[in-house]
Amino acid sequence: MGKRNGIIVREGLPFILPLVLLTAVAALMGGGASALVLGAVTVFVIAFFRNPERQTPADRKLVISPADGRVIRIETVNGQELVPGTLKKVSIFMNVFNVHVNRIPYDGTVSAIRYRPGKFLSADLDKASEQNERTAVLVKTWDDREILTVQIAGIVARRIVCWLKEGMAVRAGERFGLIRFGSRLEVLLPDDATVLVRLGDKVRAGQTPIGRMP
Repeated sequence: MGKRNGIIVREGLPFILPLVLLTAVAALMGGGASALVLGAVTVFVIAFFRNPERQTPADRKLVISPADGRVIRIETVNGQELVPGTLKKVSIFMNVFNVHVNRIPYDGTVSAIRYRPGKFLSADLDKASEQNERTAVLVKTWDDREILTVQIAGIVARRIVCWLKEGMAVRAGERFGLIRFGSRLEVLLPDDATVLVRLGDKVRAGQTPIGRMP
């Protein structure tokens, strides 16, 4: 998967570099107002693609949040994507001001990746969970369980990025992708796992425990 620990993710450079150039040109041509507006947009885009370091808890039984954002739904579902049976689902909404680099929730091996095209409804809507563009990543855990993480595009987000390949060994807290400009992450846990967050809680990718495996 390669190193992904730069302070800005490389996928942001095609957005950032043209904005820096346009801001510089506007400033040199005396367009003060234009330069200020472009400068503000440039700062926002740089902040969107920021890629901070995080300290992941050492307890291997903890399920770690894959995203920065707010917990908007906790529910029990009867199977989803690649996993049958009863599951516990935690949904996290990322607004445009959150860090958008996504992280692995639990140690294991990537056993399947499935991309599905779809709509671009607002990611905080319940129906976005089923109807929007998505990439599902199934991890066979080190203790022989399964955890599914789903990247879901939003009304502004139009590009899901996943750096994983099937068969990769992954660690909790490791960066695995991002979604551009506002989106949603869902984690589906075995029914006997314990959910450690509540509705409305703010979580941080690679750092906040959202569940515990038995």
